[in-house]
Amino acid sequence: MATASQWVAGARPRTLPAAVVPVLVGTGVAFSYGGAVWWRALLALIVSLALQVGVNYANDYSDGVRGTDADRVGPMRLVGSGAAPARQVLAGALLSFAVALAAGLALVVATRAWWLLLVGAACVVAAWFYTGGDRPYGYRALGEVSVFVFFGLVAVAGTTYVQMESLPWLALAAAVPVGLIACAILVVNNLRDIVTDGPAGKRTLAVVLGAARTRALFTACVALPYVVALALAPARPWALLTLLSIPLAAGPVQTVRKGASGPALIAVLQQTGRLHLVYGALLTIGLAIA
Repeated sequence: MATASQWVAGARPRTLPAAVVPVLVGTGVAFSYGGAVWWRALLALIVSLALQVGVNYANDYSDGVRGTDADRVGPMRLVGSGAAPARQVLAGALLSFAVALAAGLALVVATRAWWLLLVGAACVVAAWFYTGGDRPYGYRALGEVSVFVFFGLVAVAGTTYVQMESLPWLALAAAVPVGLIACAILVVNNLRDIVTDGPAGKRTLAVVLGAARTRALFTACVALPYVVALALAPARPWALLTLLSIPLAAGPVQTVRKGASGPALIAVLQQTGRLHLVYGALLTIGLAIA
């Protein structure tokens, strides 16, 4: 039976900034228009964190029962390592999704925007079928698209909407760099696993593109958020605060472009997660000042 520390490790806490950052940025957008509502922001954070933990457990379960986690370079998996029975990990995923839906329902009631139920259902469906079901889209090179949409556009815009009950252009613009750096996290994760994913039948985008093009994609996902910040500057000059995070971006890009692979990319994964958090915090501050 898995220990508490193994369950925490299985939730992959280092991926949680990907859930925190879009809520921060969406709240920064709402604050810049004078529409921030802190208790709604907190509920949005619960939704985002619970979905992230749920997708991590669901991924652990689905890959574990398929046997595609038998030979991994990355963090421990509960099912693949034999630390926890598959049914317990599945229960953990379902419980996490239930928490997300409960917090989301409270926001739906508060805003009376019942169409948000469809958005919440889409988030849970996307989380499950990333690696679940008979035809998981995560095995068909669509993982990065899903991350950009749900941990970029939907999360930032949704956080802004539930506070302001309207959707300004800035929410969608600010969602782009958030989604891109979240994609960079997945890109480097899949680059690390490219050698084992292909033989296991996981056709991630990295497997389809090959290592060289995946390295170029990672570079683009890290660099383009700074282009967006420059584009936002005429309307929100303090968005240029994000340029302070460039030194944090330079290290992982340099390592990836030099050809690091396998275990050497674990540090890059951590560095990219740190960049995501710092960039998001600086963007939030820049938007809030405006």
